[in-house]
Amino acid sequence: MPHISLHTPIGELTVFEAEGSIVALDWGRAQAGEITPLLQRAADQLQDYFDGLRTGFDLPLAPEGTAFRRKVWAALTRIPPGQTRSYLDIAREVGCLSPRAIGQANGANPIPILIPCHRVIAHGGGIGGYSGGEGLATKRFLLALEARAVSQHNADPLPLFGRSPPPAAEGH
Repeated sequence: MPHISLHTPIGELTVFEAEGSIVALDWGRAQAGEITPLLQRAADQLQDYFDGLRTGFDLPLAPEGTAFRRKVWAALTRIPPGQTRSYLDIAREVGCLSPRAIGQANGANPIPILIPCHRVIAHGGGIGGYSGGEGLATKRFLLALEARAVSQHNADPLPLFGRSPPPAAEGH
């Protein structure tokens, strides 16, 4: 499966592509593999994200999971950068009676960061859980990174939220 690995402030990440969509993001470095234009675009967008230049992503995502999990993951993509929602909020949005089921769907998210499960917290304002990277330390890092980027870009008249930079001229 085509994939690309990159070094980030939260460790090595590997992004996987299948049939023209991003299907997984895992912690750790994979052995060299085929790098497609989509994977390079994903790596570039992730680097911009970690550099505070963007808070959203413009990539085709195809997470594999049950219909319920895909519904939850779609709801997560609607949480604005720099904001959070509770497991209960997401449960209500998707018509589920169990915030615990939302937590389980978050834990099964195959494309963390790009599908921002780190933006989901406990109903009382507690941090909740996080299974990626170094767990809660990684979740706190991602939330703080986004809060800084949103704050910085709110003062910028031309924020880059989710916009891809213009394509480079050919031959460069």
